[in-house]
Amino acid sequence: MAIYDLVIGNGTLVLPYQGTVQADLGVRNGKIAAIAENIPAADGETFIDARGKAVFPGGVDAHFHIGIYNPIVDDAENETRSALVGGVSTILSYFRTGQHYLNRSGPYREIFPDVLRAVAGHCYTDYAFHLAIMTSAQLDEIDWLVREQGVTSFKYYMFYKGLNLAADSTDAQSYTMADSYDLGHLFAMMERIAAAGEGITGRVSLSIHCENAELIKLFIQRVSATGAQTLKAYSDARPPLTEQLSIAEAMTLANATRCPVNLLHLSSADALDEAVHYRRRFGLDQRLETTIHHLSLTYDTAAGGLNGKVNPPIRSANDVEALWRGVLAGEIDWVASDHACCLEREKRKGIWSSLPGFGGTSLLYPVLLSEGYHKRGLPLQRVAELAAANPARAYGLYPSKGCIIVGADADLAIVDLDEERTVTAAMLLSGQEYTPFEGMRVKGWPTHTIVRGRLVFANGAPIGAPGGEFLRRPAVAERVETSASPR
Repeated sequence: MAIYDLVIGNGTLVLPYQGTVQADLGVRNGKIAAIAENIPAADGETFIDARGKAVFPGGVDAHFHIGIYNPIVDDAENETRSALVGGVSTILSYFRTGQHYLNRSGPYREIFPDVLRAVAGHCYTDYAFHLAIMTSAQLDEIDWLVREQGVTSFKYYMFYKGLNLAADSTDAQSYTMADSYDLGHLFAMMERIAAAGEGITGRVSLSIHCENAELIKLFIQRVSATGAQTLKAYSDARPPLTEQLSIAEAMTLANATRCPVNLLHLSSADALDEAVHYRRRFGLDQRLETTIHHLSLTYDTAAGGLNGKVNPPIRSANDVEALWRGVLAGEIDWVASDHACCLEREKRKGIWSSLPGFGGTSLLYPVLLSEGYHKRGLPLQRVAELAAANPARAYGLYPSKGCIIVGADADLAIVDLDEERTVTAAMLLSGQEYTPFEGMRVKGWPTHTIVRGRLVFANGAPIGAPGGEFLRRPAVAERVETSASPR
């Protein structure tokens, strides 16, 4: 009689904050039940031979967008399926009221249950949500969201506070459906989030998209006058200066409120320098994120021209290398995809009116391994920290997620470190018909993805129906007080 539901044998386990070890895994009831030098294959109802492969904790893609440009049900299924390709077993999706997503405003007490009902039964990965507080009334719901709904992370978009940026002169109020979306709203949000975190086991935090709207408006006017329609022009219209200024504003308010913050998708050397400066100056609980596209694409190399439009923009090769230096120095806490499935027809409206964003979750582990481990000597344990452990810690999921220890969820990515493949849109299993990563040669690919002990991806294809579960947070008995946590 089998002792375990699943045995993974002969692999190299990659343990965040520790290193690598040759060991076998036994899985029972969706949890890691044993880690031992030798577990006989016969002890498992199912056996996976991981000989010659590395076994990572399943990726925790902390920056995702379900339903931003497409029906939320379609994105839930198509894009979490794409995540499996990259060894991702958990996604944390952003959601806000206003245009896009459900095109609704109002109380989260009414809207959030609708979101959960819409995606239930359609996700291949486990999932959680970050919510953007867009209206004054929603400020009063923060404590309810934290204590009763298991939502412990929120978002503010710095560049929404003075929109009117696009060629169609999109009005900020009609777009956000907000009453007062300014720095006063941000300050009040930080106060509420800091207060909501008191007495909570786990971390309650605010994630911030840092770009300054007033400067962007000026630079768009200047760049559009030249007639340029390239990704380089788009970067010039939203230059690193706009990130720097918004980081300074956000961190000044965070210091005044002592609100834990996450600075999202840092795209440039200047943005990283500014973020590190304020972390050292204020000593806040401040985490730094960058993305796989900002680590691997430039405005000269992204495939498909304007298909690579994203906010903040893809930058120069010098910025790519500066971000990698930040990764190698431990300054960047995690890497995410900022996955937003955007169909090609939405990219054909010119540089100013085309929608920003694209998918990338299927390349989370592959890019970190190819560009980090193979090309720059990033240790495997650091890859696991950046892709899984650190975001899990930041967002109240560790140690259920993001690690390989007895008692943790059996979320795993088995990776062939030496497999080389050329990226095509078809292999990424997204609903998106293109990818800006098209043609990139990548070394290091997941061969199996496992979610709570279930094999859900192997041989380049998903297995079975979507079975992901909503994750109420905090799900842990750990509170990380400062940014000095292991990175």
